[in-house]
Amino acid sequence: MSTTKKKIRWDQIGERKFETGVSNGVLYPGDGSGGYKSGVAWNGLTNVQESPSGAEPNPIYADNIKYLNLMSAEEYAATIEAYMAPDEFAECDGSKEIAPGVYAGQQNRKEFGFAYKSLIGNDTEGTDYGYNLYLVYRCLASPSDKDHSSVNESVDPGTLSWEVSTTPVEINTLIDGKKLKPTATLKFDSTKIDAKKLAALEEILYGKDPSTPDGDDGVEPRLPLPDEVIKIMTAEG
Repeated sequence: MSTTKKKIRWDQIGERKFETGVSNGVLYPGDGSGGYKSGVAWNGLTNVQESPSGAEPNPIYADNIKYLNLMSAEEYAATIEAYMAPDEFAECDGSKEIAPGVYAGQQNRKEFGFAYKSLIGNDTEGTDYGYNLYLVYRCLASPSDKDHSSVNESVDPGTLSWEVSTTPVEINTLIDGKKLKPTATLKFDSTKIDAKKLAALEEILYGKDPSTPDGDDGVEPRLPLPDEVIKIMTAEG
C-alpha cells in the first residue's frame, strides 16, 4: 500500500495565522449550587491574561536512575482588566449592596463564570478569518489595587484589574471511551467548528430576544456546563 509523501513547507498563503483582541465579555454570577444566573454583558473589557500554573515534572529516582517523571496537576488562573465591571460583579468582588448605590466591602466573594472572544487573523483575510470563544468556570476574584488619581490636562480613565483563580468542574461524558479530567476552561475555534453548532451554543450564551410573529419566547443568556456543551458539539447532523 503506497502513501503519498509530502515535504513540510512554511509560511504558505493563508496559513500565516495570529490571535489578537478581546471582546464580547459576559459575566455569569454563580447561583450557589454549582450553576449560574443569567449572563450580563461585561463592557469595557481591555485584557484577559491567562496564567496557568502547575503541570511541572516531578522526577522520582530509584535504582540509581530516574525511575519516573510524574506531572503535577495543572491549574488555570487569569487576570481580567477592564474600564468597568457589571453591577452584578459587586458580590463577586467582595461587596454587598445594602441600599441602592450603597455598598459594604470585605464581604464573602461569590464564584462566577466568564466568557469572552479573541480574533483569529491570517495573511489573506486579516481579522475577518475567525475567532476563538473561551468559557471559564468557577472563577473566584482576588482583591486588587484600585488607583484614584487627580484629573489633569491628560485625562486617562483608570483601569480595574482582578486576579482570578478557578476550580475545575467535572466532565462525565466519555470521549473516545475515556473520562476526561475536570476542567475550568473550554475553547472554541470558529474556523474549525460546525457553524450551526457554534450558533446554537452562542444563542445559549448570549440569549435571544423574544420574537412575537412566531411566538418565540426568546432565550435567557446562561452558561452551560461542559457536559451540555459537549452534547451540543458532538450531536449528529
